[in-house]
Amino acid sequence: MAQLDMDEFLQRFTERAEAVRERGVPPLEGAARKQFVASAEKDYLDYSLIASAEWSVDEGELVLRIPLS
Repeated sequence: MAQLDMDEFLQRFTERAEAVRERGVPPLEGAARKQFVASAEKDYLDYSLIASAEWSVDEGELVLRIPLS
């Protein structure tokens, strides 16, 4: 099994959040366009929350602390 480098892991989420924010909207219309934009907004939120986390290992479990303010 590969070793988990948490700093690298969190950096990948930072990069994913940035990629979602920077990507364009494909030529969609109406409901499909709204769905695409809503999905992109959720993706960005998810990735940026994980990217901002502080991490620790407590009792053998990975703990991510995500600031909510």
